Amino acid sequence: MRDDPTVVDLVTRARDGDKDAWDELVERYAPLVWSVCRRYRLAQADTDDIGQSVWLRLIEHLPGLRESAALPGWIATTTQRECYRLLRASSRVEPVDPAESNDVVEQAVAEEEVLRHERGQVIRAAFRELSERCQALLRLLTRDPPTAYDEISRLLHIPVGSIGPNRARCLDRLRRTPALALLVAGGPDDETRR
Repeated sequence: MRDDPTVVDLVTRARDGDKDAWDELVERYAPLVWSVCRRYRLAQADTDDIGQSVWLRLIEHLPGLRESAALPGWIATTTQRECYRLLRASSRVEPVDPAESNDVVEQAVAEEEVLRHERGQVIRAAFRELSERCQALLRLLTRDPPTAYDEISRLLHIPVGSIGPNRARCLDRLRRTPALALLVAGGPDDETRR
């Protein structure tokens, strides 16, 4: 996932002025920006401001980005720094600037945030490969609070006793999608660990 050719292609095209590539980058990584901001418990208006700042900084730094595949990490780190600036300016707390800290924990948190975001993208892509019927069933089963089997039976026109076996088949299909199979196997780096 780190050397995702899609990201490299999007960055290259965005550098060349392709508006569609830029829009796709923003759509792809906006959830990452929001999740980092959520860790800082910022108000929605502050999160929106930080998002705008991150995208403006990316416009400024995109031509000089040395490694296109490193974009998710750059976005996570820049978002953390923008959150820190906002908190410091508002004097709400006395945060520690991750750039000035020798603490490796902040870097690990940023990397974990990037990995969580990338895993989420892979899972959503794999989910879209399922039939509409499987997608509908799994959505109903994963709602919070969960949908009752009687309601699922009524909505999908299947017997209550078929829900469990159908769920098992849908989850098996999900596990076998190429993208998710790679993620479950540990990704391309898995071969080097053996």
